[in-house]
Amino acid sequence: MSAAASSHATRPGLILGLICAAQFMVVLDVAIVNVALPSIQVDLDVSQSDLQWAVIAYGLLLGGFLLLGGRAADLLGRRKVFVTGMVIFTGASLVAGFSESLGVLVVARAVQGFGAALTASAALAILTATFKEGPERNKALGIWGAISASGATAGVIFSGLLTDGPGWQWIFFINVPVGIVLTAGAIALLTESYGEKQASFDALGAVTVTAALILLVLGLNKSESWGWADARTLGTLAAAGALLVAFLIIESRVKQPLVPLHRLRDRTVGVANILAFLLLAAFFAMVFVGTLFMQQVLDYDALEAGLAWLSVTLPALVAAALAGAVFVDKIGSRPLAVVGFSMLAVALLGLAQADAGTSYASGLLPYFLLSGLGIGMSFPAIQVAAFAGFNERDSGLASGLVNTSQEVGGAVGVAVLATIAAGITEDALVAGTASVDALVEGFQRAFLIGALIAVAGVLASLALTKVGLED
Repeated sequence: MSAAASSHATRPGLILGLICAAQFMVVLDVAIVNVALPSIQVDLDVSQSDLQWAVIAYGLLLGGFLLLGGRAADLLGRRKVFVTGMVIFTGASLVAGFSESLGVLVVARAVQGFGAALTASAALAILTATFKEGPERNKALGIWGAISASGATAGVIFSGLLTDGPGWQWIFFINVPVGIVLTAGAIALLTESYGEKQASFDALGAVTVTAALILLVLGLNKSESWGWADARTLGTLAAAGALLVAFLIIESRVKQPLVPLHRLRDRTVGVANILAFLLLAAFFAMVFVGTLFMQQVLDYDALEAGLAWLSVTLPALVAAALAGAVFVDKIGSRPLAVVGFSMLAVALLGLAQADAGTSYASGLLPYFLLSGLGIGMSFPAIQVAAFAGFNERDSGLASGLVNTSQEVGGAVGVAVLATIAAGITEDALVAGTASVDALVEGFQRAFLIGALIAVAGVLASLALTKVGLED
C-alpha cells in the first residue's frame, strides 16, 4: 500500500462514510426522476416516448465516462478527481432544477452523469486503496454494496416525497447543499493518492464508446415509433455497432488503453462485469417500469409510489451488509450471486402477473421484498469478484470497469424494457383494448423480459470462481 493510502487508513471509518454518501447520491440520481416523470411530463409538455431520456441521459454519460474517470483518478489524483466530479454534479443539479424544457433538462442530466462518473470512479478507487484485499476490503465493499443496492430504490422514495411536497424541481435542488457538504468533507478528510502512472488519457476511446452507447439506446428508443425495419432505426443501430468495433480497435492499438482488453480475459473479472451489467439492467428497469405501473395502472400518487419501494430498500441494505461482512468470506461470490439472481428472477416473474386489480400487500410486497434480498446478496458478491487480482495501483481501472458495466446495464435495461412496454401498449390500443388493460399488457411483458435477464444472470453466475473465500 502506498504512503498516501496508509494515511487514508488512519481514518478509514470517516473516509468510508464520505465516499459511501457520495456513491449513494450518484446511484440515487439514476432513479430519483422516476416518480416525478408524470409531473415532469405535464409541466414540460413531454411525450411518453421522450420522457425516458430524463432517466437515460444521466445513465449513459455516467456509464460512458466511468472508465476515463477511473484512469483520471489514478493519474491526476483521486481526491482531485473526486472533488471535480462533485462540483460538476452539484452545478448541473442546480441547472436541472431550473429547467423549463426537456432539452435543457436532458443536457443538465447528461452533465450530471459526467460529474457522477468522475465522483464514483474516484470514490471506489479511494475505497480499494484504503482497505487492503481480503476480509477488510470485503467488509468495506459490503457496506458500499449495501449503499449502492439501496440507492436506486431510495431515489424513488425521495422522489415521491419531494414531488408530492415542494415539487419535482427539488429532486435536483436537494443535491446542491449535499454536494457542497461532501465537497468540503473530501477536501478536509482525503489526502491525495495516485495509481499506476500513465503518460496520457485514452480520451478517443471514452468518446467513441459513449457515442456508441447513446446511438444504441436512441435506436432502441425510437424503434417503437420508427419501426424496426425503418432505415433510421437500422442506420442508428449500425452506427452504434460500428463505433463499438472502432472502440475495440482503438483499445487494442493505443499504448495506454482505457480498457486493457487482457484484463477482461481473466475469467473472474470478465464474468463479474457481465453480471454487473445484467443485475442493473434487470433492477433499474424493474424500478422504472414498476414506478410507472403503480402510478398509471394502480393510481398511486407520487408519495405512495415512492414509499412503496421501502420494501425493496430495507431488505437490500440488510442482505448486502451481511453478504459483504460475512457470507462472501465464508462461501464465496458464486453461491451468493446464483441465489441473488434467482430471487430477482422469481420476483420479476411474480410482478409479471400484476394487473389493475392487484393489491400492494399480496401482489407487490412479497416480490418487492424478494427482489431487495436478491439485489442485496448479488451486489457485494459481484463487487468482490470484480476487484479480484487488482492491486492499489490500478484500483481506478477496476472501479471504472465494474461501475461502467453497472450503469450501462441500467441505461440499456431501462431503454429496452421501456420500449417493449410502450410498443406492446400501442399495439393493444390499436387493437381496441381499453387504455388501462393496454398499459398492463405492456408492463407485464416488460417484467417478463426483466425476469429473463435475471435468469441469464443465474447462468452466468455459475461461471464465477469461488473468489472471496477466506484463505
